Parts: sequence; structure tokens; C-alpha cells
Amino acid sequence: MTAYSTISSAFDVYAIRQAFPILGRMVKDKPLVYLDNAATSQKPLSVINAIHDYYTGYNANIHRGIHSLAEEATTAYEASRYAVKQFIGAATTEEIIFTRGTTEGINLVAYTWGRQNINAGDEIIISGMEHHSNIVPWQILCEEKNAVLKVIPVTEDGGLSLTAYKELLSAKTKLVSVVQVSNALGTINPVKEMIALAHQAGALVLIDGAQSAVHLDIDVQDLNCDFFAFSGHKVYGPTGVGVLYGKKAILENMPVFQGGGEMIKEVTFEHTTYNELPYKYEAGTPNIADTIALKAALDFIAVTGKEEIRKHEAQLLRYATEQLETIPGLTIIGKAMEKASLVSFVIKNTHPQDIGILLDNQGIAVRTGHHCCQPLMKRFNIPGTVRASFALYNTREEVDKLVAGLHKTIKMLA
Repeated sequence: MTAYSTISSAFDVYAIRQAFPILGRMVKDKPLVYLDNAATSQKPLSVINAIHDYYTGYNANIHRGIHSLAEEATTAYEASRYAVKQFIGAATTEEIIFTRGTTEGINLVAYTWGRQNINAGDEIIISGMEHHSNIVPWQILCEEKNAVLKVIPVTEDGGLSLTAYKELLSAKTKLVSVVQVSNALGTINPVKEMIALAHQAGALVLIDGAQSAVHLDIDVQDLNCDFFAFSGHKVYGPTGVGVLYGKKAILENMPVFQGGGEMIKEVTFEHTTYNELPYKYEAGTPNIADTIALKAALDFIAVTGKEEIRKHEAQLLRYATEQLETIPGLTIIGKAMEKASLVSFVIKNTHPQDIGILLDNQGIAVRTGHHCCQPLMKRFNIPGTVRASFALYNTREEVDKLVAGLHKTIKMLA
């Protein structure tokens, strides 16, 4: 029995915290206040135990072995695939490809579908708030194919201009690749509407769900996106495992990504035939332990209840925003009407890195810098921000500690 299994169905943040061992540690002789969840979430005991159980109980390679350990490992691995299918509302497990994370999922699409379908003069649309992992692969592809990369501008409040987006769409548009929730601003983009508009123009759509998968209810069939990528470590799961969803018909027509074991049917020196979905895109021995543990993370979210989690995080965001706005010289960057539970800010005459260091001395972990969104920082004419991002285990008391820590930090830097 894990610590989490004793938690009641009612949302109790203090009981939930008991399932996360790391939250009890000290940093610089202060209790840890972990507010860097947009970078990576902490892991509950159920996830940690799932990894331990695999290595101590049934460590074996998957899919090809006929002995008991191999069959147990394969069953557990494929159970994670089914859990992901349910988590994002896919039609079939064949549409669920395991990757190392969101970055690899985006690159997979760029290097397979992109190289097959993008030609000279074609256009790809991204937004001005994209993470570098949803910029650089398309830049590389456009340079290689002599295609054109277009960018949806970001408004002053940190949203996307849908008017400008509609004007960018044309018969030349082959792909739209946008983030559902900004990792730097928290903005929730209206991707369902954006997908419909792209499809009307004849383009496919990839959604970067790295931040949205943990906060929002995801139904890829309802969204009607063609691709959706997210990372395990941001949904309370392990690092090194992620998911690329793709519509089955599209995946079947795409070329392979990597060559090796598992992704083949038959190999001769004259010719090789490739495996069925999803194994066609899963070459070599995968990250078995962490993929198995991903199911434990998704189960944790399901038992807790996404709606209850979302309510709790929304309350934290409102409270944090109210309290931060009382601090003289502090400006919040990103004030879109629809936001996930993170707040980015700058403080007049201080550098974000200095703030981060001084907060760390008080046991408070925040993220500082450009958050892999350098073009977005340039849009707001700032070097970077301080970002506090909240998860289901954070509390109002931790927000109070952040605010008090910022007051102390400002006095030290004055």
C-alpha cells in the first residue's frame, strides 16, 4: 500500500503532499517550497515504487521474450500505452507512440512527415510563444526544403492574435504547430478553434501538450488534432518518457524515423519491411521502467481527479496573482484571460537570476531566465522572468512564503 492509497476521495492537499517524499526535505536549512512544476513535477510514491518494482521483480526486455519475466514486463508496458490512450482520448493504442519526451515527438514529425510532405514554397505556421523545441525543428526543415516559417504574433496581454492567424493561413499552409499552454506565460490557447481553421485551409496540426496534459482535460478526438505530444515528467511521471499521438491513417503513411530492432517485420540484405503501428516508430529497447511507471502517474491523476486538481490550482493562481501584484515594482508578464497555474514576473531594477538565487537561499525553488522561449522574451523586451508554477501539492502557505521571500529579496538587492 502506498501513502497515496490512504487518501480520501475529497481533495486534501496536505494528505496529498504525504505521497511525495521530496516535499519533506530541507533546502539551505529551510523547508522546501517547490514552485518549478512547469519545468518538471515531483513524483508520488506510487511512481517511485513502480520503477523499483520493475527492476526488483520482473526486469526483462519486452515484446520478443517468451519467458515469464518478459511476458510480465510486456504486459505492464502495454498497460501504460492503454492508460495513455484513455488519458488523451485516442481512438486506439496504435496511435500512441512512446518517445523520450515532447521534444522527440515534435522532431519525429518534422523528420518523417515533414520531410515527406514539405516542399519548396510551402508554409509552416507556429506562434510567437513557442518553446525552442517547437521552433528549431521547423526551422531546420524549412531551411532544408526551402519552405517558409510564419509566426502568429503575441498580444500585449500574452495571448495569440487570431485575426493575424487567420490572415497567415493560406493554400500554401501545410502544417500548424502550436503550444496549447505556454510554458513561459501560462496562456491557454484556443487550439480547438485554431485546428478547425487550419483544417479548412488544408493543413495538418500538431499540438504541443507539454504543459496542457497535466492541467487540462485532453481529448484528441474532440480537438481533432493530427498530432499531440507531451512528456511524462510533467504529469508526475518519470523523466525520459513521452508520448506522440498521431491519427492512425497519417502515421501509417509516414516514413520510419529510426531503424533497428522492434520497428521491423523482416530484414534481408536486399530489403526490409516495417512493423505495424505503433512499433514502427519504437526502434530498439525502450525506456521500459519509466514507461511502466508512467501509468502509475496517470492513475494518480485519475484517482485525485483532474477537475479537483484544476480547481485547486486555479485558486492558487488567483491568490498568487493577487499577492504578487501588491509588491512594488513587480510586473506580471502574461495576463491572458485563460491561464494555467503559473505566473511569470519581473521586478524593476533587479535581474531574474539574482531573485532566483536569493529565493533558493530561503528554500524556495522557482525558475528564472528565458524558459527556452527567447523570441518571446524579445517580444516583451526583457532578458527573462521569474516563473512560479503550481501543482496539486502546492499550498497557499507556500505562496505566502514566496511573497515574503520576494519582499526580503528586494530589500537585499536595493
